[in-house]
Amino acid sequence: QVQLVESGGGLVQAGGSLRLSCAASLAAFSMRTMQWYRQAPGHQREWVARITGGGNTDYADSVKGRFTISRDNAKNTVYLQMSSLKAEDTAVYYCNTNYIWGQGTQVTVSS
Repeated sequence: QVQLVESGGGLVQAGGSLRLSCAASLAAFSMRTMQWYRQAPGHQREWVARITGGGNTDYADSVKGRFTISRDNAKNTVYLQMSSLKAEDTAVYYCNTNYIWGQGTQVTVSS
């Protein structure tokens, strides 16, 4: 069954913002560390951000200060608010917990 479903991707101009969502159908969601990764064409998948069950957050240097990860445990959803977007942020963004991955959502930033 589908366990992680990302949404919110799209086309945005450089400098703009997008908010990605990841809806989870998983047991003990509130206790899980949730992460966002991204993969650009021709590149390996890279880690973007994580949020622990306790709400502690961590970010890749490339997005620190521009992206914010958050969660709503009542909705079993994790978010990635992306601001000041750059062309190099163009990628498919994936939600992850342990070995479970979503299908990804495309983010394209035009310069």
